[in-house]
Amino acid sequence: MCLTGMPGAGKSTVAAFLKEKGFTSITMGDAVRDEVKRLGLEPSDANLGKLMLELREKHGQGAVANLILKRFESNNRDDENIVIDGVRSVAEVEVLRKAGHVKLLAIHASKQTRFDHLMRRARSDAPSSASEFAGRDQRELSVGISEAIALADESLSNNELSFDQLKEQACRIVEEWIIEARQAAP
Repeated sequence: MCLTGMPGAGKSTVAAFLKEKGFTSITMGDAVRDEVKRLGLEPSDANLGKLMLELREKHGQGAVANLILKRFESNNRDDENIVIDGVRSVAEVEVLRKAGHVKLLAIHASKQTRFDHLMRRARSDAPSSASEFAGRDQRELSVGISEAIALADESLSNNELSFDQLKEQACRIVEEWIIEARQAAP
C-alpha cells in the first residue's frame, strides 16, 4: 500500500494508523534522510530537496523507490502488508510493483491545512515561512507528484477531519484492498 500527497496532507498519520494495524511502515523520505546523513549534511529541507532531485536526475524518477527496495531486500523481509509513505511519482509506483501487489492512496488537504500540519510536526525539514512552503510544493510538483495523485487508485480528503475520522476512512479503504488482493491471489 503506497501513500501519496502533497507535504503535510496526512500521509504519515495514515501510515502510523496502518502500522498500528500490523503493517510494516516504510517512509520514502527516510531513504533520502539516510543519504543526507551518510554524506554528512544537515537534514534541512534545502539539503533533502536537493539530494532528492539529484538522485532522480542521476538514477531516474524511480530512484528513491529503488533505494527502498534495496534496503527492504537486504533485510530479507517478506512482510505481507507494507505501507510506503511518500510516493512522489508514477515511476516509483512502477518500481514498487516489481516487488508485489501495489495500491496507491492519495491524501488531499488544503494548503492552509497542510502548512498547519507541517508547523505542528516541527521536523527539521519543516518550512519556516509561507514562501519556503510554496517552494517545497513546487519541488514536489516538479518530480511528478501531481500525476501520482491523479492516478491514485483511491483518494481521501483530510480537510477538517479528526484523527479518528481520518483513521476510519483510510482503514476502510485499505481493508477493501486487502480483501481484493486476497481474492486475486492464486
